[in-house]
Amino acid sequence: MNEAWLKALPKAELHLHLEGALEPELMFALARRNDIELPWNDVDALRQAYSFNNLQEFLDLYYQGANVLRTEQDFYDLTWAYLQKCHEQGVVHVEPFFDPQTHTGRGIPFEVAINGISAALRDGREDLGITGGLILAFLRHLSEDEAFETLEQAMPFRDQFFAVGLDSSEKGHPPSKFERVFAKARAEGFRAVAHAGEEGPADYIWEALDLLKVDRIDHGVRAVEDPKLLDRLAEEQVPLTVCPLSNTKLQVFPDMAHHNILELLSRGLNVSVNSDDPSYFGGYVLENFLALRDELGMTEEQAHQLAKNSMDARLV
Repeated sequence: MNEAWLKALPKAELHLHLEGALEPELMFALARRNDIELPWNDVDALRQAYSFNNLQEFLDLYYQGANVLRTEQDFYDLTWAYLQKCHEQGVVHVEPFFDPQTHTGRGIPFEVAINGISAALRDGREDLGITGGLILAFLRHLSEDEAFETLEQAMPFRDQFFAVGLDSSEKGHPPSKFERVFAKARAEGFRAVAHAGEEGPADYIWEALDLLKVDRIDHGVRAVEDPKLLDRLAEEQVPLTVCPLSNTKLQVFPDMAHHNILELLSRGLNVSVNSDDPSYFGGYVLENFLALRDELGMTEEQAHQLAKNSMDARLV
């Protein structure tokens, strides 16, 4: 199975944080554009900082990098660069996240981020043929009241996103913390997804399903710790948007040889391959597929099923 075959395989990406697709070169370009001083001397020094022992160490750098995003053009350029990479790699549908609180918390108006992102997604449909929609994610290390405030800010732009999500620091912030705001979002007609079972326990997956009533679980790899949960996920075909390179980079697994995505696939779960925060974790969707081929012995049949799962798990 060669790289060209994998590249030509039609794929959807369902777990991608736009702020995590900010490549070092673009980060420095935007810093120059906006007269922002970065704590790294050059691109190479920044790349050398991409060594993480856990999720929190990554998030600290992630939020620092997002500080260069100031204008609609910045958010457009970020999103457009990501869509161009998708076009190169055979990704035909995207449902990316954006974190408005990352930006409103530093004084960037809500509309600046969403208008810039939305313009790029429209151009992606028209110029690249990439379909999809945007997911508004709440930061789980902040309060539910702040999430309610963000949802209220978003309502004038409700036609520019189709779902809400939950991301950021998982440990100590269970899905149950956000049960009411998710109920409100669903009542407003939005779909729902949530990160669960990455660093947090399998119990968080149960909560996301039963309390937040999500349509999809982001990550979910710790479901293997609960046989009853595995049975439910297989029976109900709940999509799990798995991010192999991310999981190894953040030490969820010590290395790719220990990753369980193909085990989950063999158990009949609806798992797909995604890149999460590709500029920080060493690759986009294609690089994740190649890692599974090279280090887990993924077969052509498995690759085809993973790609099919991604297309079947689309929400828009």
